[in-house]
Amino acid sequence: MEQGVIDVGSLAGGIDLQATVESGQSYLWNREDGEMYQRDGATGGDAWYWTTVRRDGSPAVIRIRQRDGVLEWESTIDAEADLKRLLRLEDDLSAIRTTAPADDVVQSAYDRFWGMRLVQDPPFGSLISFICSAQMRVARIHSMQQALRDAFGETVEFDGRTYNAYPTPSALAETTEERLRDLGLGYRAPYVQRTAEMVAGGEADPEEAVGLDYEDARESLTRFVGVGDKVADCVLLFSLDYLEAVPLDTWIRSTIEEYYPECERGNYTDTSRAIRAALGGEYAGYTQTYLFHYLRTGSDEN
Repeated sequence: MEQGVIDVGSLAGGIDLQATVESGQSYLWNREDGEMYQRDGATGGDAWYWTTVRRDGSPAVIRIRQRDGVLEWESTIDAEADLKRLLRLEDDLSAIRTTAPADDVVQSAYDRFWGMRLVQDPPFGSLISFICSAQMRVARIHSMQQALRDAFGETVEFDGRTYNAYPTPSALAETTEERLRDLGLGYRAPYVQRTAEMVAGGEADPEEAVGLDYEDARESLTRFVGVGDKVADCVLLFSLDYLEAVPLDTWIRSTIEEYYPECERGNYTDTSRAIRAALGGEYAGYTQTYLFHYLRTGSDEN
Protein backbone atom coordinates (compact mmCIF):
# COMPACT_ATOMS: atom_id res chain seq x y z
CA MET A 1 0.00 0.00 0.00
CA GLU A 2 1.19 3.50 -0.89
CA GLN A 3 0.28 6.28 1.58
CA GLY A 4 0.85 10.00 1.97
CA VAL A 5 -0.40 13.28 3.39
CA ILE A 6 -0.90 16.69 1.83
CA ASP A 7 -0.88 19.72 4.12
CA VAL A 8 -4.11 21.64 3.54
CA GLY A 9 -2.33 24.81 4.63
CA SER A 10 -0.01 24.46 1.65
CA LEU A 11 -2.94 24.71 -0.79
CA ALA A 12 -3.82 28.22 -1.98
CA GLY A 13 -7.32 28.67 -0.57
CA GLY A 14 -7.32 25.30 1.24
CA ILE A 15 -9.83 22.61 0.37
CA ASP A 16 -13.23 21.35 1.46
CA LEU A 17 -12.98 17.77 0.23
CA GLN A 18 -16.61 16.87 0.91
CA ALA A 19 -17.92 19.91 -0.94
CA THR A 20 -15.58 19.18 -3.84
CA VAL A 21 -16.68 15.60 -4.42
CA GLU A 22 -20.33 15.88 -3.31
CA SER A 23 -21.29 19.04 -5.21
CA GLY A 24 -22.64 17.48 -8.39
CA GLN A 25 -19.56 18.05 -10.54
CA SER A 26 -18.28 14.47 -10.31
CA TYR A 27 -20.06 11.15 -10.08
CA LEU A 28 -16.89 9.06 -10.12
CA TRP A 29 -16.13 9.25 -6.37
CA ASN A 30 -17.81 7.27 -3.59
CA ARG A 31 -17.78 7.27 0.20
CA GLU A 32 -16.57 4.25 2.11
CA ASP A 33 -19.42 4.66 4.61
CA GLY A 34 -22.05 4.62 1.86
CA GLU A 35 -23.37 8.04 2.86
CA MET A 36 -22.71 9.90 -0.40
CA TYR A 37 -25.26 12.70 -0.80
CA GLN A 38 -27.03 11.71 2.41
CA ARG A 39 -26.31 14.93 4.29
CA ASP A 40 -27.94 18.30 3.78
CA GLY A 41 -25.19 20.29 2.14
CA ALA A 42 -21.47 19.73 2.25
CA THR A 43 -19.63 21.25 5.16
CA GLY A 44 -16.52 19.14 5.54
CA GLY A 45 -16.14 15.92 7.44
CA ASP A 46 -13.53 13.20 7.62
CA ALA A 47 -15.10 10.35 5.63
CA TRP A 48 -12.93 8.28 3.31
CA TYR A 49 -13.67 8.83 -0.38
CA TRP A 50 -12.46 6.57 -3.17
CA THR A 51 -12.19 6.54 -6.92
CA THR A 52 -10.25 4.64 -9.55
CA VAL A 53 -7.81 5.72 -12.22
CA ARG A 54 -5.97 3.81 -14.91
CA ARG A 55 -2.18 3.55 -14.83
CA ASP A 56 -0.51 1.87 -17.83
CA GLY A 57 -3.86 0.40 -18.78
CA SER A 58 -4.55 -1.15 -15.38
CA PRO A 59 -7.04 0.14 -12.79
CA ALA A 60 -5.86 1.52 -9.46
CA VAL A 61 -7.80 2.50 -6.33
CA ILE A 62 -7.25 5.83 -4.57
CA ARG A 63 -8.72 6.62 -1.14
CA ILE A 64 -8.57 10.03 0.52
CA ARG A 65 -9.96 11.81 3.55
CA GLN A 66 -9.58 15.23 5.15
CA ARG A 67 -8.89 15.61 8.87
CA ASP A 68 -6.60 17.47 11.27
CA GLY A 69 -5.48 19.94 8.62
CA VAL A 70 -4.26 17.37 6.11
CA LEU A 71 -5.46 15.22 3.25
CA GLU A 72 -4.57 11.61 3.98
CA TRP A 73 -4.43 9.25 1.03
CA GLU A 74 -3.92 5.54 0.45
CA SER A 75 -3.62 3.78 -2.88
CA THR A 76 -2.37 0.84 -4.86
CA ILE A 77 -0.05 3.36 -6.59
CA ASP A 78 1.87 6.51 -5.72
CA ALA A 79 -1.18 8.70 -6.16
CA GLU A 80 -0.13 12.20 -5.11
CA ALA A 81 0.23 13.47 -8.70
CA ASP A 82 -3.13 11.90 -9.59
CA LEU A 83 -4.80 13.65 -6.65
CA LYS A 84 -3.29 17.01 -7.57
CA ARG A 85 -4.88 16.61 -11.00
CA LEU A 86 -8.21 15.04 -9.99
CA LEU A 87 -8.88 17.61 -7.24
CA ARG A 88 -7.11 20.55 -8.90
CA LEU A 89 -4.99 21.06 -5.80
CA GLU A 90 -2.69 23.52 -7.56
CA ASP A 91 -5.48 26.02 -8.36
CA ASP A 92 -5.18 29.30 -6.45
CA LEU A 93 -8.70 29.68 -5.08
CA SER A 94 -8.07 33.12 -3.61
CA ALA A 95 -6.86 34.48 -6.95
CA ILE A 96 -9.77 32.85 -8.77
CA ARG A 97 -12.27 34.41 -6.37
CA THR A 98 -10.98 37.90 -7.20
CA THR A 99 -12.30 37.41 -10.76
CA ALA A 100 -15.87 36.79 -9.52
CA PRO A 101 -18.45 39.57 -9.36
CA ALA A 102 -19.06 41.24 -6.00
CA ASP A 103 -22.77 40.33 -6.06
CA ASP A 104 -24.20 39.20 -2.72
CA VAL A 105 -25.34 35.81 -4.02
CA VAL A 106 -21.91 35.03 -5.49
CA GLN A 107 -20.02 36.07 -2.39
CA SER A 108 -22.44 34.16 -0.15
CA ALA A 109 -21.81 31.03 -2.23
CA TYR A 110 -18.05 31.42 -1.94
CA ASP A 111 -18.29 32.07 1.79
CA ARG A 112 -20.48 29.06 2.50
CA PHE A 113 -18.43 26.53 0.56
CA TRP A 114 -15.00 28.11 0.64
CA GLY A 115 -12.38 25.51 -0.22
CA MET A 116 -14.51 23.73 -2.80
CA ARG A 117 -12.41 23.02 -5.85
CA LEU A 118 -13.34 21.94 -9.32
CA VAL A 119 -12.58 18.36 -10.24
CA GLN A 120 -10.74 17.12 -13.28
CA ASP A 121 -12.30 13.74 -13.93
CA PRO A 122 -11.14 11.22 -16.56
CA PRO A 123 -12.81 12.30 -19.82
CA PHE A 124 -14.69 9.10 -20.69
CA GLY A 125 -16.18 8.71 -17.21
CA SER A 126 -17.14 12.36 -17.15
CA LEU A 127 -18.78 12.09 -20.57
CA ILE A 128 -20.87 9.05 -19.64
CA SER A 129 -21.80 10.55 -16.26
CA PHE A 130 -23.23 13.69 -17.78
CA ILE A 131 -25.02 11.82 -20.56
CA CYS A 132 -26.81 10.11 -17.66
CA SER A 133 -27.54 13.42 -15.92
CA ALA A 134 -30.51 14.60 -17.96
CA GLN A 135 -33.52 15.26 -15.72
CA MET A 136 -31.89 13.48 -12.78
CA ARG A 137 -30.97 14.49 -9.25
CA VAL A 138 -27.33 14.16 -8.28
CA ALA A 139 -27.80 11.11 -6.04
CA ARG A 140 -29.54 9.22 -8.85
CA ILE A 141 -26.84 10.11 -11.39
CA HIS A 142 -24.24 8.87 -8.92
CA SER A 143 -26.07 5.59 -8.34
CA MET A 144 -26.16 4.98 -12.10
CA GLN A 145 -22.38 5.28 -12.29
CA GLN A 146 -21.97 2.87 -9.38
CA ALA A 147 -24.28 0.43 -11.16
CA LEU A 148 -22.08 0.66 -14.25
CA ARG A 149 -18.99 0.02 -12.10
CA ASP A 150 -20.54 -3.00 -10.46
CA ALA A 151 -21.78 -4.51 -13.73
CA PHE A 152 -18.90 -3.80 -16.10
CA GLY A 153 -15.88 -2.61 -14.13
CA GLU A 154 -12.71 -4.59 -13.52
CA THR A 155 -12.23 -5.64 -9.90
CA VAL A 156 -9.32 -4.31 -7.86
CA GLU A 157 -8.30 -5.84 -4.53
CA PHE A 158 -7.08 -3.27 -2.04
CA ASP A 159 -6.67 -3.37 1.75
CA GLY A 160 -8.89 -6.40 2.14
CA ARG A 161 -11.71 -5.02 0.03
CA THR A 162 -12.84 -5.45 -3.57
CA TYR A 163 -13.44 -2.33 -5.64
CA ASN A 164 -14.80 -1.98 -9.16
CA ALA A 165 -13.06 0.32 -11.60
CA TYR A 166 -15.06 2.57 -13.87
CA PRO A 167 -15.85 0.64 -17.08
CA THR A 168 -13.67 1.04 -20.14
CA PRO A 169 -15.23 2.23 -23.42
CA SER A 170 -14.90 -1.31 -24.77
CA ALA A 171 -16.77 -2.81 -21.82
CA LEU A 172 -19.75 -0.50 -22.34
CA ALA A 173 -19.61 -0.80 -26.13
CA GLU A 174 -19.89 -4.58 -25.90
CA THR A 175 -23.02 -4.57 -23.73
CA THR A 176 -26.57 -4.11 -24.94
CA GLU A 177 -29.13 -1.36 -24.63
CA GLU A 178 -31.42 -3.79 -22.83
CA ARG A 179 -28.77 -4.55 -20.19
CA LEU A 180 -28.19 -0.84 -19.61
CA ARG A 181 -31.92 -0.25 -19.26
CA ASP A 182 -32.02 -3.04 -16.67
CA LEU A 183 -29.48 -1.03 -14.68
CA GLY A 184 -31.85 1.93 -14.56
CA LEU A 185 -30.44 4.12 -17.35
CA GLY A 186 -33.80 4.34 -19.11
CA TYR A 187 -33.83 6.30 -22.37
CA ARG A 188 -30.16 7.19 -21.81
CA ALA A 189 -29.14 3.56 -22.41
CA PRO A 190 -28.72 3.79 -26.20
CA TYR A 191 -26.84 7.09 -25.81
CA VAL A 192 -24.34 5.50 -23.43
CA GLN A 193 -23.92 2.38 -25.53
CA ARG A 194 -23.45 4.26 -28.82
CA THR A 195 -21.08 6.83 -27.30
CA ALA A 196 -18.98 4.01 -25.87
CA GLU A 197 -18.90 2.41 -29.31
CA MET A 198 -17.67 5.66 -30.83
CA VAL A 199 -14.80 5.90 -28.35
CA ALA A 200 -13.90 2.21 -28.34
CA GLY A 201 -13.91 2.06 -32.14
CA GLY A 202 -11.79 5.18 -32.59
CA GLU A 203 -14.62 7.10 -34.28
CA ALA A 204 -14.34 9.96 -31.78
CA ASP A 205 -12.64 10.75 -28.48
CA PRO A 206 -13.65 13.44 -25.96
CA GLU A 207 -10.01 14.48 -25.61
CA GLU A 208 -10.02 15.63 -29.23
CA ALA A 209 -11.69 18.78 -27.92
CA VAL A 210 -8.57 19.75 -25.95
CA GLY A 211 -6.73 22.70 -27.48
CA LEU A 212 -9.66 23.93 -29.54
CA ASP A 213 -11.17 27.35 -28.95
CA TYR A 214 -13.86 27.08 -26.30
CA GLU A 215 -16.95 27.12 -28.51
CA ASP A 216 -15.30 24.79 -31.05
CA ALA A 217 -14.47 22.42 -28.21
CA ARG A 218 -18.10 22.43 -27.11
CA GLU A 219 -19.21 21.68 -30.65
CA SER A 220 -16.69 18.83 -30.89
CA LEU A 221 -18.27 17.10 -27.91
CA THR A 222 -21.79 17.36 -29.31
CA ARG A 223 -20.79 14.69 -31.86
CA PHE A 224 -21.46 12.12 -29.16
CA VAL A 225 -24.94 10.65 -28.94
CA GLY A 226 -26.98 12.26 -26.18
CA VAL A 227 -24.63 15.24 -25.81
CA GLY A 228 -26.06 18.71 -26.25
CA ASP A 229 -24.51 22.04 -25.35
CA LYS A 230 -25.12 21.74 -21.60
CA VAL A 231 -23.63 18.26 -21.26
CA ALA A 232 -20.71 19.31 -23.43
CA ASP A 233 -20.07 22.29 -21.15
CA CYS A 234 -20.07 20.00 -18.11
CA VAL A 235 -17.42 17.76 -19.66
CA LEU A 236 -15.34 20.77 -20.70
CA LEU A 237 -15.48 22.25 -17.20
CA PHE A 238 -15.15 19.15 -15.03
CA SER A 239 -12.72 17.14 -17.14
CA LEU A 240 -11.02 19.01 -19.98
CA ASP A 241 -9.74 22.15 -18.18
CA TYR A 242 -12.01 24.74 -19.80
CA LEU A 243 -12.58 26.74 -16.62
CA GLU A 244 -14.60 29.41 -18.42
CA ALA A 245 -17.40 26.94 -19.24
CA VAL A 246 -20.79 27.64 -17.66
CA PRO A 247 -23.27 24.79 -18.16
CA LEU A 248 -26.73 26.31 -18.47
CA ASP A 249 -28.67 23.89 -16.31
CA THR A 250 -31.90 24.57 -14.44
CA TRP A 251 -30.14 26.16 -11.46
CA ILE A 252 -28.01 28.52 -13.51
CA ARG A 253 -30.94 29.50 -15.73
CA SER A 254 -32.85 30.36 -12.55
CA THR A 255 -29.85 32.40 -11.39
CA ILE A 256 -29.85 34.26 -14.70
CA GLU A 257 -33.56 34.95 -14.43
CA GLU A 258 -33.31 36.29 -10.88
CA TYR A 259 -29.90 37.96 -10.74
CA TYR A 260 -28.65 38.46 -14.30
CA PRO A 261 -31.73 38.93 -16.54
CA GLU A 262 -29.72 41.02 -18.96
CA CYS A 263 -27.72 37.88 -19.83
CA GLU A 264 -30.72 36.02 -21.23
CA ARG A 265 -30.35 36.22 -25.02
CA GLY A 266 -32.91 33.66 -26.19
CA ASN A 267 -30.45 30.96 -27.26
CA TYR A 268 -27.78 28.86 -25.61
CA THR A 269 -24.73 30.26 -27.40
CA ASP A 270 -25.42 33.94 -26.82
CA THR A 271 -26.72 33.46 -23.28
CA SER A 272 -23.60 31.42 -22.52
CA ARG A 273 -21.34 34.20 -23.76
CA ALA A 274 -23.17 36.79 -21.69
CA ILE A 275 -23.22 34.85 -18.41
CA ARG A 276 -19.57 33.82 -18.79
CA ALA A 277 -18.66 37.49 -19.02
CA ALA A 278 -20.88 38.38 -16.06
CA LEU A 279 -19.33 35.65 -13.88
CA GLY A 280 -15.76 36.63 -14.51
CA GLY A 281 -14.67 35.28 -17.87
CA GLU A 282 -11.65 32.99 -17.58
CA TYR A 283 -12.79 31.36 -14.31
CA ALA A 284 -16.54 31.75 -14.75
CA GLY A 285 -16.97 27.99 -14.36
CA TYR A 286 -15.64 28.15 -10.81
CA THR A 287 -18.18 30.80 -9.85
CA GLN A 288 -20.93 28.85 -11.63
CA THR A 289 -20.08 25.75 -9.59
CA TYR A 290 -20.21 27.63 -6.30
CA LEU A 291 -23.58 29.12 -7.31
CA PHE A 292 -24.94 25.74 -8.41
CA HIS A 293 -23.99 24.06 -5.14
CA TYR A 294 -25.17 26.98 -3.02
CA LEU A 295 -28.58 27.18 -4.69
CA ARG A 296 -29.08 23.42 -4.90
CA THR A 297 -28.30 22.74 -1.25
CA GLY A 298 -30.46 25.65 -0.22
CA SER A 299 -33.50 23.93 -1.65
CA ASP A 300 -35.37 20.81 -0.62
CA GLU A 301 -33.71 18.77 -3.38
CA ASN A 302 -30.56 16.80 -2.62
